[in-house]
Formats: sequence, C-alpha cells, structure tokens
Amino acid sequence: MEVTKEVTEHFADFVFDWFYEKYLLVGGYGSSKSYQIGLKLILKLLEEKRKALVVREVYGTLQESTYDLLCEILDDMDLLAEESNKYTRKCKVIAKKSPLTITFPNGSKIIFKGMDKPAKVKSLNGVSIVWLEEASEIKYEGYKEMLGRIRTPKVSMHFILSSNPVGKENWIYRHFFKRLDEEGTETVILDDEELYIKRTMIRNGVYYHHSVPDDNPFLPEEYMKRLDDIASYDPHLHRVARHGRFGANGTRVLPQFEIATNAKKFKEEVNAIPRKLRFYGMDFGFEESYNAVISMAVDDANKYLYIYDEIYVNGITDDKMAERDDMQRLKDVLKFMEKMLVADNEDPKAISYYRSKGFKIRGCRNKFAGSRLSNTRKVKRFRKIICSPKCKNTIRELKELTYKKKPNGDIIYDDFNIDPHTFSAIWYGLDTYNVQDLKEIKRNSRKGA
Repeated sequence: MEVTKEVTEHFADFVFDWFYEKYLLVGGYGSSKSYQIGLKLILKLLEEKRKALVVREVYGTLQESTYDLLCEILDDMDLLAEESNKYTRKCKVIAKKSPLTITFPNGSKIIFKGMDKPAKVKSLNGVSIVWLEEASEIKYEGYKEMLGRIRTPKVSMHFILSSNPVGKENWIYRHFFKRLDEEGTETVILDDEELYIKRTMIRNGVYYHHSVPDDNPFLPEEYMKRLDDIASYDPHLHRVARHGRFGANGTRVLPQFEIATNAKKFKEEVNAIPRKLRFYGMDFGFEESYNAVISMAVDDANKYLYIYDEIYVNGITDDKMAERDDMQRLKDVLKFMEKMLVADNEDPKAISYYRSKGFKIRGCRNKFAGSRLSNTRKVKRFRKIICSPKCKNTIRELKELTYKKKPNGDIIYDDFNIDPHTFSAIWYGLDTYNVQDLKEIKRNSRKGA
C-alpha cells in the first residue's frame, strides 16, 4: 500500500529509524512527539505485518489520547474506514472501541492496555513493538516487567517511550540519564544538558530524542504565547513545558498555591464569579482522617481557582456533622445556588444519610483506579490557586504539600507527604469542571492545523 505523508523536519530521522530496540522521546508541550510516534507506528505496520501494543498507566485514559490520535492520523491519510465490511477489511484500516483495537489490511494490529491491570500485559503474545505513552507515569517495576516478558521470536523488538521531562526524581531520568546507587553515588548514563544541545543522540543502544514546541510548525501563535506566559506564574513548569528540560518542577505539588492578602479584592473577585462556576466538595473521615468540605469558585477565563471557605472536623458522626451550624448554612447555600455538594463516592451510606437530611449531595464521578494522579494533574493546571486566609486547614495541607519519594529518591506522583483531605474535597468538587490542558490542542495534521 503506497501512502504519502509529510513529516516534520526534526522528527524525520526518528520516524524512519528502526535500528534500535529502545527509543526515548522527551520534550516540551505541543512538540508533537506523540503524533510523530503514532505516524512512525502506522507506517511500520503498513509496511510489514506486526502486532503493536500501546500502554499507559491507566487504561481509561487511552481512548481519548493515543487511540484518538492514531485514528486522526489514519483519517488524515485517508486510510480509516467508517465501517467494517468485506471491502474495507481488504483496503482500509478498521478501528474498534470495544475493545480498543486498530486492524490493518495486511493483518497488522494495534492493541491497547493499561498498566493498572498488569496481568493482562504479562499474558500478551506476538507483540513486537511497544509504545509507552506518558512513560513517567508508568511505574518502573511495570516497565522492567514488560521488558522481561514481551518477546517475539524472529522479529526485531522495539520499545518507544514518550514523556514530558517532569523531574529528575522520576525513574525516566534515573534510568536513562543519571543513576544513583544505594550509597548515593551518581553514574552518568547521558548528560541531559548535552541532549538539549545535540537534540538527537545514541547512547548504549538507546535512541534519545529531544523536542520543543518550536519543532512543531503547526502550533498556533496563541498557544505558543500561552506557553511563554507560564514563566510569569510558574517558572518551574515553564522549563518543562516550553523548553522540555528536566529537573524544574521540584517536589511541591501545587507551586501556584497562594494566600490572598487583600480581603476586599479577594471577596470582590469571588463574588464576580457566576454560580455555575461555584463548586463544593466533601471528603469523609472520622478518627484519624477528617471530614473536609471545601467551597470554591473558578475564574474560567484566567484559570484561577479560588478557595473561599472550609469546614474541617474529625471524631464526629454523620448525624452530628449534619447538624452543625456551618453545615446548615452550607445546605442553604447549595439550595440558593442550585448546586450539588460532591462527595467521596466510596461511602454511599453517608451520602444517602446527608440527602435524607435535606442536603443536595451526590457521589463524585472522578474516583477510580489511577484517579489520584489524573485529579492531581487537573488541579495543577490552574494558573493560580488563591486561598482565603481563614481556610487555615487548607493552607496547612496544601501550601507545602509535597510528593512522597521512594528510598532511591524517585517521586511518587500519586502519593504525598500527608493525607490531604482538603485536596480530596477539591478533586471531588471539581469532578465536572475541565481545566484546559496545554497539551489538549489540535495536532499537526493538515485537518487539525
């Protein structure tokens, strides 16, 4: 099958190179590394019969990311069939959503798995190409397990890893760049600063590729401006997103968190936000954990999150909690605002009790396996998080909230130094609000340019 597709200059060598077993692509937001990997994969599977596996840490994130991206590329190449029949199976590529699969006319296939169900990854047969998208989020143990188990005789094996350079504490940096042994001695595998200069390098049989947004000629000017603007409120994220460089995001979970200093201005800004952008979340607790209720407002245009009230108490049963004066005031606010209190969905009995007491309340829709990571990333996308000084517990938990680390220094991105109940309440309250991700842009296809 003969197809024609324009390839971005900085990725041309990578797209057609199949001499190495491991490929590592790191770069800034919008640099098109995922798109180029998708194109590389499609061209290879059109050329020869192969089975490819696409992996992310959480299976539920695959359809709206890698699967949709691959379908977009195929559609742009006029290879994607709208339906499966005898004719299309012979000359078109068929994409199915249940289960996620993409099948080529020559018998090549792309399958999708999540590392949140590792047993399904271990039992695969015939896979010879693996794409690990957002590899920094995949656990190192899962990556090592995959290297040891996925082997197909008589064909070359290829593992392609794509990642934003989130931090030097991550296993990607420790495995491919600089490693610390148990005594703290550092071994340099490849100097990342050298990679930023040379852009493409081969070291120990690994193909390294670095990219920045400027390498994607299809990015709109307003997107580039948004990336540049990050420097004004989060220079650490700017280093990662704009320049694609490691080691800048530190260990604070919410570096954009700040305490309001002008009470009058804070109140005016919150009051100016319409009721549809008011949100209320609740995390349940009793003895060691806490009942935490957070009232929030979102400045959607600027992507500012305002936290203007809290209720924080433990050692209290639901019946006494529901009768507290501050909870009764909240009940009246919810009714007036025509809003729901969104609570932890793992305690339906408590939700049912509060509902019987007249509270407008429901279980959250954003708590599932792997959701801690996705919910954390969602809140991190706010340009500013401005908290009222009266929310003492929110400030105590979130101002210096840091990631936990493994004994070897690797950051655990879905675990923290404390159990922040206010953070959980924020997650639940914002379950229906989407903070636009800078990575959620039109890709560099002609249809999306």
